[in-house]
Amino acid sequence: MKNNILKAIINLVQTPTFELKEFYNTHNRANSMGDALEEYIKDIFAGTYAITDEQKRLEMISETFCYLGNNSNPPDAMLRNGDAIEVKKIENSNSSLALNSSYPKHKLFADSTMISNHCRDAEEWNEKDIIYAVGVVDENKLMNLSFVYGLDYCASEETYTKIKTKIKDGVEAIPGVEFAELEN
Repeated sequence: MKNNILKAIINLVQTPTFELKEFYNTHNRANSMGDALEEYIKDIFAGTYAITDEQKRLEMISETFCYLGNNSNPPDAMLRNGDAIEVKKIENSNSSLALNSSYPKHKLFADSTMISNHCRDAEEWNEKDIIYAVGVVDENKLMNLSFVYGLDYCASEETYTKIKTKIKDGVEAIPGVEFAELEN
């Protein structure tokens, strides 16, 4: 069975460990709770949570994912021939999602200016469904985990780009304001 959201849910049910920081600190896999949650999500998609041989774990993760993200661009990971994954950590169930400098995506497109070239070239693709993996983390414990497809969570890209363009045009109308081009 190809790695996908259903397999991740099965892996989660079969390996119900929710102490994130303690586990990942002992395995030298992550330093912060956000990083620990990202590693946990990778492990449940790859079925590697219980793997103690780090080399074997990395091999299985490499077989599962074509891209493992960076701190500056979405997504956090892309399943090989599958969905993109964006991991979000929140402190409690009432918190809103921090989307940093980008708007939410209903799909991920290879021609997006928000993604890195490494992501764009990770495999042959034009668009991917995006899964938001939202974890409620209290100290080092995963309290809740939700998977939401971008198609079900947010509007189409055109909705956000219209707003972004209006804001940008308004700011550019201010005398002496210039925008710099961003590098990927």
